[in-house]
Amino acid sequence: MPDYIDPNLANSIGIACRRLHIEMSAVSGTFNMAHPDENKRRQGIERLRALAHASGAFGTSVITLCTGSRDRDNMWRLHPDNRSAEAWADMMHTMAAAVEIAEEYNIVLGIEPELANIVFDARRARDLLDELRSPSVKIVMDAANLYNPAYAGSMNDLLSESFDLLGEHIVIAHAKDMKMDGQSEFVAAGQGMVDYEHYLKLLTEAQFTGPLILHGLHEDQVKESLSYIRARMPN
Repeated sequence: MPDYIDPNLANSIGIACRRLHIEMSAVSGTFNMAHPDENKRRQGIERLRALAHASGAFGTSVITLCTGSRDRDNMWRLHPDNRSAEAWADMMHTMAAAVEIAEEYNIVLGIEPELANIVFDARRARDLLDELRSPSVKIVMDAANLYNPAYAGSMNDLLSESFDLLGEHIVIAHAKDMKMDGQSEFVAAGQGMVDYEHYLKLLTEAQFTGPLILHGLHEDQVKESLSYIRARMPN
């Protein structure tokens, strides 16, 4: 994220989106909220404020975040200290500062559980929501992110449990897939093991009416993935 966003640039982006009938569902404010260096976390918060200040001009009121990792170089890399009380405390301190910014600028923070992050599953995401107790904090739901090889049940059972915990708090849903070929790999929707009929049914039952966003795919895969998803939409 930049330290500063020129208001003229922000306004021009919003104008272009409206002219081309493009909805900016959210903007990414991702930084390592659990970085072991406090200065790095503080810098992320300062940049988040600059992004929040510009979000209205962009035409969006949602900023997406991840909860980060103790890894100093890669916030998407699993670290043995990620599940420590200290990592949770540092992340929550950063998150509390982010909530203050969200409330000041009347925006929503969308938190996305990631297996390699501090918030690594739906239960941990629910803990975060319960501790913060802020209407400014919602969930980015991504079925592929929730797959955990250590889970004893089926992936559909895992998804159902996740929606029981988080369904009413979803602000954005992602549509990508995941396959296992020795190691996990994210792929285009329809190319992996996510049961999209079940996933879309759960979104419908949760009365989710927000954006379902394709990502993790190449441009030439978009048409096929869209057809795959649309064919499995509940009637």
